[in-house]
Amino acid sequence: MSVHEGAEAPAAGSGKALTIGAVCKQLEREFPDISISKIRYLEDQKLLTPRRTAGGYRLFSPSDVVRLRTILRLQRDEFLPLRVIRQELASGRAEQEELAAGDGASGSDPRGAG
Repeated sequence: MSVHEGAEAPAAGSGKALTIGAVCKQLEREFPDISISKIRYLEDQKLLTPRRTAGGYRLFSPSDVVRLRTILRLQRDEFLPLRVIRQELASGRAEQEELAAGDGASGSDPRGAG
């Protein structure tokens, strides 16, 4: 079996792994400056760890794509350096906020709940 880099990949929500090119294509509307080399750089900086095929191709799970989206949003919206983003991800706060932002479309303030 082989992985086809050029094959059309399913959306991240489908549970199937995506190639780096498919991830880049999926995120380019939200993050116009995304590139394959940028994703590779974030992996080199130990912010992402996609699994690899026997042939060395990167395969990104849906959770890898969510993590990448979180990293890119923190860079773009919060202007955080990678060192701080790494700490936020390690603590779990950034991903919790990302999930809350996805669920918080109603506009309610979670800080008021008690």
